[in-house]
Amino acid sequence: METLPVNSFFPLCFLLILLFSESVGSWNSCPEPETSCGKLPVRFPFRVKGHQSKQCGYPGFDLECSSAKHAVLELPGSVKLNVKRIDYKSQTIQLYDPSGCLLRHVRYLTLLHSPFQFIDRYLYDFTIFNCSSPRDIILHSRCLSGSTYQVYAVYSDEDIEVLPLFCKKIFNVSSIPFDIIEHDDNSTLYLMWSHPMCEHCELKGTRCGFKDITTRNNTTSYDTTCLEVRHKGLSNKFVITGSILGSLLLVLTPVVIHYVCNSYKSRKESQAIIEKFLKDYRARKPTRYSYAEIKRITNHFEVKLGEGSFGTVFKGNVSSEFEVAVKILTNSEGNGEEFITEVGTMGKIHHVNIIRLMGFCADGFRRALVYEYFPNGSLQNFINSLDKSQNFVGWKKLHEIALGIAKGIEYLHQGCEQRILHFDIKPHNILLDDDFTPKICDFGLAKLCSKDQSIVSMTNARGTLGYIAPEVFSRNFGNVSHKADVYSFGMLLLELIGGRRITHDTTENAPHIHYPEWIYNILEEREDVRIHIDEDSDAKTVKKLGIVGLWCIQWHPVDRPSMQVAVQMLEGEGDKLPIPSNPFNSEGTSTRKRSSVPTRSLMQGLEIIQEVE
Repeated sequence: METLPVNSFFPLCFLLILLFSESVGSWNSCPEPETSCGKLPVRFPFRVKGHQSKQCGYPGFDLECSSAKHAVLELPGSVKLNVKRIDYKSQTIQLYDPSGCLLRHVRYLTLLHSPFQFIDRYLYDFTIFNCSSPRDIILHSRCLSGSTYQVYAVYSDEDIEVLPLFCKKIFNVSSIPFDIIEHDDNSTLYLMWSHPMCEHCELKGTRCGFKDITTRNNTTSYDTTCLEVRHKGLSNKFVITGSILGSLLLVLTPVVIHYVCNSYKSRKESQAIIEKFLKDYRARKPTRYSYAEIKRITNHFEVKLGEGSFGTVFKGNVSSEFEVAVKILTNSEGNGEEFITEVGTMGKIHHVNIIRLMGFCADGFRRALVYEYFPNGSLQNFINSLDKSQNFVGWKKLHEIALGIAKGIEYLHQGCEQRILHFDIKPHNILLDDDFTPKICDFGLAKLCSKDQSIVSMTNARGTLGYIAPEVFSRNFGNVSHKADVYSFGMLLLELIGGRRITHDTTENAPHIHYPEWIYNILEEREDVRIHIDEDSDAKTVKKLGIVGLWCIQWHPVDRPSMQVAVQMLEGEGDKLPIPSNPFNSEGTSTRKRSSVPTRSLMQGLEIIQEVE
């Protein structure tokens, strides 16, 4: 989502406060719009007297909450019945007499001036008689009858001859449903109301309430409207708190604007650089995702895979069958250089040993990279556990992994339109697929240069300590070139066969013993072999990996082989490889005879070219 301009920030805050004031102000006349009596929810047009103000209910809809937590409705004629249920959508109410005799109450009931009406459309008039003997043809009221007399009801217009000889008229009831007489043991009375008309508010999920109350010519008019639902328990105290917070927001806004202006200007400039790059890259770019799509892909960043200097990696799913790894760039330096470098570089690469960039996100100032997901993780998980059989994949497989990495680096140096220098080759940046095929990843530090001249100018050292070539720190060793990647690859090979982190000294040796020197000592048989070897072929593989690694970490770049030569060395016979001279030897010249390898002069005469932008 694009960042809002500063000139729209102030009006937006004001609009939000107005909306908040309107949403809560519509309930200001009723601080408690909904309550309950026992388990019965009570809201407009009903109100509970003593718990809600008169503005919370319509006239004639007052309820009382008894000490036993029963809602009681008083109807005209001082008839009080308990409320069983209120259906606000159909505007009906169920009442009952706790004693179970509605007929006793309806003699006083009149709904002529009440907001309620019977649900039954057909109403009848009855006369109630007290008789000394039973008659089957007459409606019998069991709840009013006694042990020595029977109470009957007859239609008021019916012939008196149907009555027993000794009967006495008790009372008349007018305009009541037939069910009250026929089933007087059923104590439920069903009523409805038609005004105020609130069912349309309930059906669309809002609540009914007063819009306006006006008095003209001694006549009060009650206008109702639909109001947005407010959470239960929202009181005047909350409304006042909201108003204070809204006012405070307006006061603090000018203080924030200064920061927003400066931050927005610098970020906008950075964003312009990113957008310019994306425009140039449009014809060959991978899939571009919005940040909302990134959140959906990662299920709101649920599974974290790892964290690096430039961002955090999360697991995601583009579909139910395709898993991805999403790197969220959280520590972007400069003008998004690492983002431009990685997307631009990965767009030029198509190789089995290079990770595939599936897509990216440049949504506002949010940046992310979407890669293939590899469940085996990085090579680091395996080379530091060579003594643990459950994680050891075997020397044959490790040799295949090393050869695949070498071919991937060779492709970067020779197979692309421009030479790509990775500058961060290390086990952590080598991912393994289901078949343990290595994939080089993380091109945030990569540099591009022309293929005919590989020397690049650098102002700052880049890479990971332990894998950085000497010339990157000091030009006394030579100029920085593609041989820096060769050095990093050599250190990776030594770590691969040693099963320990390059930056750690071995526990078996004194602290002054350097890791590569320990590998030299093993090859010269001056050190006991502490490497897991099962067969003679494994020993040959380990020796070949060690010799190639030692060739690749020679101090001077000119003495290191190219990656093409390194691939040939790994594919050839290890017995025929000469051991290079030992620049780490702290005990003088080795007693072991080595093949003489001519040392070429350093590339002093080559012109230093600038990095390709």
